[in-house]
Amino acid sequence: MLDIGPLELVALVVIAILIFGPDKLPKMIQDVSRTLRKIRQFSENAKQDIRSELGPEFKDFEFEDLNPKTFVRKHVLDKDELGLKEIRNGFDFKAEMGDVADAVHGRSSAPEPSSGPAAPGSPSPSGGPDLLKKREGLHPGERPPFDSDAT
Repeated sequence: MLDIGPLELVALVVIAILIFGPDKLPKMIQDVSRTLRKIRQFSENAKQDIRSELGPEFKDFEFEDLNPKTFVRKHVLDKDELGLKEIRNGFDFKAEMGDVADAVHGRSSAPEPSSGPAAPGSPSPSGGPDLLKKREGLHPGERPPFDSDAT
């Protein structure tokens, strides 16, 4: 409901007893529960009034449908006219992320024999430069690499 665990609930009860005292606490609980009941009743009456004012074509109207996530789930994903479930089921996220991680780390899907460590900036077994290895240093007169995304 409110993500209140058992320890937090005990702490709230102890604080309530300390603030209101054991004499007034039952009366306070009754007052709070009565107020919550009245608020729920008021909200249900307001919903019924709105439904009756909208007319018979909105008799099945639910206020939860005004939430964009619920609206999309109800009208787009449940009908699945676009074939989204088929697309979602055809996409293997873990395999795709594994391929991306292999590409970033310079690994290929089938390990290839290497002839020793590659020099920094030289092509890795996957064909691109191995950018993850630390460079030894700049040669005299060599400019550091420019990264347009970092500026």
